[in-house]
Amino acid sequence: MMYGSVQATDRIMKELKEIYKSEGYKTGVYTVSINNDNLYSWDVFLQKVDPDSPLMDDIKKLAPNPQHIHFAIIFGPSFPFEPPFVRVVAPHISRGYVMRGGAICMELLTRQGWSSAYSIESLITQISATLVKGKARITFNHKGTPYTFERALCSFKALVESHEAQGWVTPPKEEG
Repeated sequence: MMYGSVQATDRIMKELKEIYKSEGYKTGVYTVSINNDNLYSWDVFLQKVDPDSPLMDDIKKLAPNPQHIHFAIIFGPSFPFEPPFVRVVAPHISRGYVMRGGAICMELLTRQGWSSAYSIESLITQISATLVKGKARITFNHKGTPYTFERALCSFKALVESHEAQGWVTPPKEEG
């Protein structure tokens, strides 16, 4: 179990309360649960994205399996002054800025892109939009290595190093 400062714990509790009051939660866009009674580890199940996107069509095709994209959010002891670590757990996704291991390539998830003013609700919304913008697709019958925390963390550290050296580039509008 991870522990942080009183400030981190208070903020995470506030975020969780806000999530439970949010429209996205109430309307089933996503659900959130605490992982193994650890307030610093959340499971997020994204059930709805842009209804006109191919990704939403893919989510619907997951039946009879659960029709969602499962993310893990792990808060560090310095939250909200440092971003949480977010990764895709399942299913396997190609494109959409999802990297090896399930890491997500978003400047918002880095120290230089994060602001303590951001809410977790807005983070979930931004991840959903980024997946759609990046033309994410679910890889059905994926035979490769499953996503793991270790692989996601390694991949995320490598992409942060790369972007720190080369900068963050916003794709042209015609690319999504």
